Amino acid sequence: DVKKAVEDVKKGRVEYRTDSYGNVHGIIGKVSFDDEKLLENLKTFVDVIIKSKPSVVKGTYVKNISITTTMGPGIKIDVNSFDK
Repeated sequence: DVKKAVEDVKKGRVEYRTDSYGNVHGIIGKVSFDDEKLLENLKTFVDVIIKSKPSVVKGTYVKNISITTTMGPGIKIDVNSFDK
């Protein structure tokens, strides 16, 4: 249902997937997005991941953050630059 999917995204739905190594993969934007929109999407994405931490998990939940284009090299981002 395309209409429902578009409504969910506009309401703030964030989709991501994980791999067997604990890496989280998600899309935060496109080349056509301006810098402010990409930054807003990145902050929202990281907030969703941090808020989804199960209460039984102790210690550091997010150890590293890097962003990349589809086939480009990763750029590391300081984890402490996000509110926790």
